Amino acid sequence: MRLLIVGSLNGYVSSAAKIAINSGAKVSHVPEIDAGLESLRSGKGADMVMVDLTLDIVRFLTALKNERIVIPVVACGVNPDPDRAAEAIRAGAKEYITLPPDPELIAAVLQAVTREDLHVIHNDPKTKQILTFANRIAPSEANILITGESGTGKEIMANYIHQQSKRRERPFISINCAAIPENLLESELFGHEKGSFTGAIARRIGKFEEASGGTLLLDEVTEMHPRLQAKLLRAVQERVIDRVGSAHPVRIDIRIIATSNRNMLEAVKAQEFREDLYFRLNVVNINMPSLRERVGDIEPLAKYFIQKYCELNLITPKNLSTTALNSLLTHSWPGNVRELENSMHRAVLMAQEDTIMPEDIFGLNGPVQGDRSGSSPILVGRKVSEVERELILHTLDHCLGNRTHAANILGISIRTLRNKLKEYSDSNIPSTYL
Repeated sequence: MRLLIVGSLNGYVSSAAKIAINSGAKVSHVPEIDAGLESLRSGKGADMVMVDLTLDIVRFLTALKNERIVIPVVACGVNPDPDRAAEAIRAGAKEYITLPPDPELIAAVLQAVTREDLHVIHNDPKTKQILTFANRIAPSEANILITGESGTGKEIMANYIHQQSKRRERPFISINCAAIPENLLESELFGHEKGSFTGAIARRIGKFEEASGGTLLLDEVTEMHPRLQAKLLRAVQERVIDRVGSAHPVRIDIRIIATSNRNMLEAVKAQEFREDLYFRLNVVNINMPSLRERVGDIEPLAKYFIQKYCELNLITPKNLSTTALNSLLTHSWPGNVRELENSMHRAVLMAQEDTIMPEDIFGLNGPVQGDRSGSSPILVGRKVSEVERELILHTLDHCLGNRTHAANILGISIRTLRNKLKEYSDSNIPSTYL
């Protein structure tokens, strides 16, 4: 991932940068707000920005919003200042970090904000077969469509293909088409010219140009508005884009990888996705099997996540009991690898001893069996909205408040989840994560 640090961080820039680099980030630094904005406009790119709280962070966040630049921002300050921190969060900052920087905290924030994890942990023959195929097609220039249920690892596979390609030394840029509102997505993808809309005070380079020479990942591409699909088709077909407000086409040199958790052909039949765009993206298809279809991956993944979260939370290393492993192997995993990761994180925190037991993972009710056998909850007589609300809030609790993970497990867009949670909050419905 790419981290941009804005400001002096009260002299802690070098230590913060070192921590981020040790966590796998590529770090750049600018001294003040305007230089930070210019860096982002020019296409130098960043996946996250850390901003010194002594600077005018509200102006920085307001400028990003006005110029339709979508990027996570973390505020940093010496000695906790609740008022300044709250002001930054209200303006749009994702997190607040106190200085001097704590290595574990920064590592956790980098992971939570960007969700970048490039490990392809596996032991199942199906996954091995997919990786063999990925290695074969990676050196080509063909567009690739990766399909599969939410949480199966489509983004990780896309990055893996990039790392095995001839473009590995160039940027790998990812954009989630479902997470960005339609009125912002066009500028985010294609960039804009100065004066093209209110707030466009300077030219801004979009993701297509930012990925020049490398790979652009269009995550959940089926969620893109039909109007933008036509513009995307031209970019994919002709390798030419138009910035918003410009009449001068810009040539691009990128490879495109797209992902979707939907049935693409059904989306085409329902006229929700352009058929010509589908065929342009689907030159090569990789379908990521669900976790219940590659049971051999469960044990190595579970052990990897246990080690990862023990280290992250400074907890004594824990073992996985035989009964707990059997429970994992019989669970249906509707949320796939993402659900397994969340479950292992919870288990690490809940386990009282050095060995993780089934109840640490699934609670006293035990796992959901693959055949879905057993008694069903009482649903008759309850309103659909009530059952839906309970499902959403329970899933959010299961994901420790991570809305992106919860939306993926539920099979809805992050936008839909945000709207539902706002509705519940306005109705004063109690929940830790509202």
